[in-house]
Amino acid sequence: MATDYKTRAGQPFDRSAFESLLRRKCFLWQSFEPYGAVKGLFDYGPPLENLEAEVINIWRDHFIRHEKMMALKCSMLTPYEVLKTSGHVDKFADFMCKDPKTGEILRSDHLIKDVVETRLKSDREARGEKVEETEEDPKLKKKKAKAAKTAVKLDDATKKEYEHLLATLDDQTGDSMGALIKKHDIRNPGSGNEVEPPVSVNLMFQTQIGATGKEPAFLRPETAQGQFLSFQKLLEFSDGQLPMASASIGYSFRNELSPRSGLLRVREFLMAEVEHFVDPESGKRHPKFAKVRDVKLPLLDRKTQNEGGSTPQVKTIGEAVESGLVDNETLGYFLVRILLFMEKIGIDPAKLRFRQHMANEMAHYAADCWDCELLSSYGWVECVGCADRSAYDLSVHEKATGVFLKVREPLKEPRKIEEWVANLDKKKSGPKLKKDQGKVETALKELSQEFKEKCSISMEKDGKVEVPVEGVEGGKVQLDKDIVSFVKESKIETMREYTPSVIEPSFGVGRILYSLMEHSYWTREKDEARSVMSFKPTIAPIKVLLVPLQKDTRFASLLAELEAKLDDAQLSYKVDQSGVSIGKRYSRNDELGIPFGVTVDYESLEGKGVTLRERDSTKQVRSSLDEILDAIVGMCRGKDSWEKVSARLPLFEGKVEEE
Repeated sequence: MATDYKTRAGQPFDRSAFESLLRRKCFLWQSFEPYGAVKGLFDYGPPLENLEAEVINIWRDHFIRHEKMMALKCSMLTPYEVLKTSGHVDKFADFMCKDPKTGEILRSDHLIKDVVETRLKSDREARGEKVEETEEDPKLKKKKAKAAKTAVKLDDATKKEYEHLLATLDDQTGDSMGALIKKHDIRNPGSGNEVEPPVSVNLMFQTQIGATGKEPAFLRPETAQGQFLSFQKLLEFSDGQLPMASASIGYSFRNELSPRSGLLRVREFLMAEVEHFVDPESGKRHPKFAKVRDVKLPLLDRKTQNEGGSTPQVKTIGEAVESGLVDNETLGYFLVRILLFMEKIGIDPAKLRFRQHMANEMAHYAADCWDCELLSSYGWVECVGCADRSAYDLSVHEKATGVFLKVREPLKEPRKIEEWVANLDKKKSGPKLKKDQGKVETALKELSQEFKEKCSISMEKDGKVEVPVEGVEGGKVQLDKDIVSFVKESKIETMREYTPSVIEPSFGVGRILYSLMEHSYWTREKDEARSVMSFKPTIAPIKVLLVPLQKDTRFASLLAELEAKLDDAQLSYKVDQSGVSIGKRYSRNDELGIPFGVTVDYESLEGKGVTLRERDSTKQVRSSLDEILDAIVGMCRGKDSWEKVSARLPLFEGKVEEE
């Protein structure tokens, strides 16, 4: 846990108290608890399920509606060939270490991070600095009980090396992590045993389609591939116009090696992903960039990280794009839209930063990539990835399937071009090439102009050439001049064909929800037992608490009227008619994050209005039923605020909170 991490109100954050609240108020729990629960799987209770629905509704409005995106729902079952082509089968993996004596599996980067952080904490204790308890799991506490209790002071050089190691850990490969484990004698914290060198383990859940089991498949690890393979349908729907964007919200699955940190590392999770297709020759400019160019973002660039720093620089997105720090306008535009979305749902801006991927983190095809990270009691956590994927995905799928996944657009002016062409005589080549003929045809089409020109010279000189052909024995095929010729041809082009680049913002909804709950949590001053979840009215799981002064049948008619009006306004509400005091009823519902409470008392029965209580300030106003309802609707729709409501409606002074 970050030692300086605070609640919304600036108090020291007590994770055990926070997690106790989540359990007591049924926000979430581990799945299949009667059978002992399963790590990395969680069930959402009513408050969290409703919170997720509200956040997704805002996401859909903020991105799909506002940006005129095309919403898709793609299959979660993905054939093996799709993910083989995309690179997931070979590269979608984490590195793990095994304790050979206990058989325990440890994720390599987590192992290094945990051990190094523990040593740095011990160093701070030895230097007399105050250190907060950081245990996140009682089981871990038992395991670490075997470790030495004596604080150990590190020399300054080692301390600096450890701090730099943590700052650059995301840039480590499997081999480099193995070297770090050996160099720093990093062992299993639970057993003290040495661990085996890191090995790569694929994170996808494998299954099969059909009864025979001969059609291997995976549960998708992301929603992106379904969107790429729908490209031609999307292009048709958008009347062939670029830029265009698709969006998909759905579940993805990753077989986490060591699920931990609650909702931050799970095996089944909701994703919201955008694929924005843009002409690469446009400079990847965005038509709305001018509207956001002066928005400031906290940017932690690659250079700062390489130097061991972790403090972002605040710059306008215009400055960042112009300097080349952010690769292009479209990528920068979406970074701003991500920031505005986070602010809209109630994320603390002081606990948000954008971190540029280190060189080793970035996919080989990516032009640039930034993560939106949110600070929680677990440290900085990636919640959104925003990457420029170039033209990689469409290109590899087109090559694998032979299906046209490009854009064709008429040129403003026809143009004459000269190019080298490989002409294969299929009648003569068939008997010689046999089953490899199709592969040779494809290989000849993909040869560069420079290579075809060299082949022409070789054919003239030697009467034969050797060309690379994927999928044949030896990887090459020799072709004689009687079956293939290389000639320079002139032609008039009226159409341009190109593969668009893709900018992809990818949201981990569960991580955002967890961070949002931590950012919303605080306790009343001088009473730590009174916890509050300060969800914004626009995303609160329950909008209104209806509280009759006492359990009296005379309130039934007015309560029914209130419920009907809230139903008509499509606002969620809860009625609390229990026998405890109103103060206690308010307090326990503050833990659910209900922003407004409407109290019905005996004066209400005489037509003298009702009181409206605001959760965070506990202040109340009193007015007619209709005025109170109008105020609630306005605040829950984001069209009004408590400051304005409390300024125009009469304040009500009562002793409710003291009770």
